[in-house]
Amino acid sequence: MSLSIPNRVVVFDYGEVISRSPNEVDRAILLEIAGVDAEPFWSSYWAHRDDLDQGRVDVPGYWARIAADTGADWRPSTVYALWVADFRSWISVEPTTIDLIAELHAGGTRVALLSNAGFDFAGPFRFSPMAQYFERMFISAEMDNIKPDAAIYREVAGNLGIELEQMVFIDNRKVNTDAAAALGVTVHHYEGGDGLAAFLHSLAA
Repeated sequence: MSLSIPNRVVVFDYGEVISRSPNEVDRAILLEIAGVDAEPFWSSYWAHRDDLDQGRVDVPGYWARIAADTGADWRPSTVYALWVADFRSWISVEPTTIDLIAELHAGGTRVALLSNAGFDFAGPFRFSPMAQYFERMFISAEMDNIKPDAAIYREVAGNLGIELEQMVFIDNRKVNTDAAAALGVTVHHYEGGDGLAAFLHSLAA
């Protein structure tokens, strides 16, 4: 099957669009490794995530911040185990999205990725099986910026050689799609595979 959307570039978010949300088991594993209470752990985990995704703190530094916030004294092996468990929790598959991306590629539609993610995700994204479908992969840490800053959408459009009005942007966070829409980008707030399929087919030639 193929899906052709000419003269546009369809730009996908990764987390909770191409991948599924980390589940309860994933979260329980992280907490078990961390050995600290849930509330301070998750509060710190998210408080420092933007800096990780923007490339302003590296992976060891990120976990060091969480340790400082929670009073943890983790061994190096524990920090490594936390990173492995956290990384694995974000590497999953939303089958409908992947299949739609493959259909877009087969139809000659230009496809790109824009993900708020740390440096550690760049290689796995680019060497994964899904990479064959993407013209470019934009990782926020490499751009020293994160969604929903307007500059990041302008940078992506510039690198793709298109006007913002030629971009189609898909993200699970409405704050991100709203920011893109304000610039003239055609957007879809992702809430599931059926809605995404209907949206993309509505744009098809």
